[in-house]
Amino acid sequence: MTSPADRAQRGKDARKYVARSAHGLWLPSVERPDPVAVLERQGRDRLPELLPVRYGRMTTSPLDFLRGAAAVMAGDLAAQPHTGLTVQLCGDAHLLNFGLYASPERTLLFDLGDFDETFPGPFEWDVKRLAASVAVAARENGHPEPKVRQAALAAAAGYHTAMRRLARLGELAAWYERIPADLLLPLVRDGRRRRLESSLTRARRRTSLHALGGLTEVVDGRRRIAQDPPFLESVGPSDTAALRKIFSDYRSTLSEGRRLLLNRYRFVDAARKVVGVGSVGTRCFLVLLAGKDDDDPLFLQIKEARESVLEPHLPSGPYVHHGHRVVEGQRLLQAAGDIFLGWTTGPQGRAFYWRQLRDTKSTASVVGASPAALRRYARLCGTALARAHARSGDRIAIASYLGSADTFDRSVADFATGYADRTAADHAGLVAAVAAGVVRAAPER
Repeated sequence: MTSPADRAQRGKDARKYVARSAHGLWLPSVERPDPVAVLERQGRDRLPELLPVRYGRMTTSPLDFLRGAAAVMAGDLAAQPHTGLTVQLCGDAHLLNFGLYASPERTLLFDLGDFDETFPGPFEWDVKRLAASVAVAARENGHPEPKVRQAALAAAAGYHTAMRRLARLGELAAWYERIPADLLLPLVRDGRRRRLESSLTRARRRTSLHALGGLTEVVDGRRRIAQDPPFLESVGPSDTAALRKIFSDYRSTLSEGRRLLLNRYRFVDAARKVVGVGSVGTRCFLVLLAGKDDDDPLFLQIKEARESVLEPHLPSGPYVHHGHRVVEGQRLLQAAGDIFLGWTTGPQGRAFYWRQLRDTKSTASVVGASPAALRRYARLCGTALARAHARSGDRIAIASYLGSADTFDRSVADFATGYADRTAADHAGLVAAVAAGVVRAAPER
């Protein structure tokens, strides 16, 4: 067992490879690939009829472009020296991938919520993606440049402060750390508190039972998933049969108790679903199950798991199956996981993972947030990211690398504002490619 002093020394030694001040020095590589070409390569094995939806969503704003361009940013981060202080990365830690969800004990928590790109890598990559997304959001809200930088700085400072606090805790205390949703209320001033309280109430209502009315309809006396092409549409008999088969296989990846619980549900209907921004075009399905009766629903989402955008830039990870990678990454990063999280292999050897569609989930809206509100939210996201990293990485080494000064925080803020410039230019490039007919974009309804 390595002593805390040795772990701290390892963090200090990492400064020899990448000084904390060096994180702010970022320029595009002369060999940087065209971002549109990167996106097109990603789309080669996706459903072609859905790619215009993806491009349409990404052209809406620089923030939406950033959300869909995790592969572009992964290449940019990989072109720079890194600390070698490895954690289980989220891989896509932008500020809209944080939110509220329910623990198995039905406590509403604030945490990371998307793990498609999770992979072991240097801790600072997640921090930089978070800070860059905050800077882009601040600019879209019309904040003056000093406020933009302050918001990005808050994200890095939140991470820094939380990691140094976690480094002082014992192993179990750090592992069990969580952020209850009610802790958000003191962060909000009186004028916005009522709105947040309403958001928490809505989040608690976002269950499968609440979704039953909005996502289903009764046709010829039979409940089925409602159609909303191309975003939600029925699957044919062959796809339904395949989903029934992989549903059976998926159950074997659950613990015995959870498998027993799932066995009390019956398969009712399935549909293809379009999700997110970066994930559009990957194969995703929604399955409706019924428990005690038709008014006891469970919605499960089956989502294709593909190679993480980080994998081409890092050493091989521990999992061959991408669904397994996503599931175990989520279990490592989240404070309390979905009890129905599992994985399976589908037709043509494609990897999938399963999770609940709605388990009291909610994401904050940052559109129109004031500079002060965005700073508070950015700091909270940084705090949550540190908690997630502390589970898999050496929190003592990372805290020692960060040190007591704010050098790292200021450097990341510099990086974030510079990368916000790059994101705006890349977004403009995609818009131009759409105008020139290089790629086709479908407007969002």
